[in-house]
Amino acid sequence: MPGFFFSHSNMTELSGREDCKLAEGKIHKKKQKAFGADLKNYLKCMVPHLESGLRTSSSRSVVLSAEEVMQWSQSLEKLLASQSGQGVFREFLKSEFSEENIEFWLACEDYKKTKSDHLHGKAERIYEEFVQTDAIKQINIDYQMREATARRAQEATHTSFDEAQKTVYILMERDSYPRFLKSKAYLNLLNQLQTSTSK
Repeated sequence: MPGFFFSHSNMTELSGREDCKLAEGKIHKKKQKAFGADLKNYLKCMVPHLESGLRTSSSRSVVLSAEEVMQWSQSLEKLLASQSGQGVFREFLKSEFSEENIEFWLACEDYKKTKSDHLHGKAERIYEEFVQTDAIKQINIDYQMREATARRAQEATHTSFDEAQKTVYILMERDSYPRFLKSKAYLNLLNQLQTSTSK
């Protein structure tokens, strides 16, 4: 991502107000980008259901079935294996202010599929966004894990984030996932689908 670079003399010429605006602009752009991506994923997941009235159709759009949504309750693995499941679970985590967990997990899954010559750049981005102490979307891992992950990210191999990803997965599995299955969001969706298929 392109940044702004100033010589030392130019930096001192910038007034405090301009400096602050520049920083705010960067943060605002990041938030807009993240919000846009989240909204796009959520709409991609939910719009087909709204358009089809939650009934299966012969159109190309992927429509959830009650059976698929019921499978989400079997394991977190089954929930995350479903594109729609990821979207609905992410919205639930957002309501609990912990969406960084699924975002980190998905970033790690993508990282594992990355070509070797792009690993270093991606590792750096994942580390800065989720792992470092002042990361915008800092994940909940202990100091030792954070330090070990930092070292592995510098080496940038396909397994650099495996330990941290496993820790975050277990955290979601034990904490957020059981609450998701009891949430109105999940139960209402399941109920709507069961009602529409029984008609």
